[in-house]
Amino acid sequence: MITAGEFRKGITIEWDGGVWTIVDFQHVKPGKGAAFVRTKIKNIITGAVVERTFNPTDKTPRAIIETKDMQYSYNDGNLYYFMDSETFEQIPLNKDQVEDAIPFVKEGDNVTMRFFKGSPFSVEPPNFVILEVTDTEPGFKGDTASTTFKPATVETGFSLQVPLFINIGDKIRIDTRVGEYMERA
Repeated sequence: MITAGEFRKGITIEWDGGVWTIVDFQHVKPGKGAAFVRTKIKNIITGAVVERTFNPTDKTPRAIIETKDMQYSYNDGNLYYFMDSETFEQIPLNKDQVEDAIPFVKEGDNVTMRFFKGSPFSVEPPNFVILEVTDTEPGFKGDTASTTFKPATVETGFSLQVPLFINIGDKIRIDTRVGEYMERA
């Protein structure tokens, strides 16, 4: 159990039938009345963000989140299969659970999977991935310092904006947190 007075950013708690992580908190001591803790919490399964005030003595159970490195194996329609590198167990997840990560991973790539009470709830790709450009307009020689961009599609089907000098077959580094081109690899 953790009291609201011990809240810090990044702590996960079980509250109101869900699992929440503390995004922001503030201990408030008004001139009149009792102190309280103003928080902004995010449901880690649904992504909903809520502002809530707690009494500093309120107790909530601390949620234990496990993380494992998994390998993306293949997809079969709406199911995406991930293999535990240690036990070789296959875990199928539906499209809703992996839709943010799949545009950045190929078969055989490693991802980080998060579990709560043994059930997976999110898949996170590495922060930076290197993917090959499969479709874009032809590049122009000499446009290496330009800040002009053009659309491109990479081997996973993800579309993004790249500089004019990038051609089909080039490998590029992508920041998966924002989905943007970083550099040619």
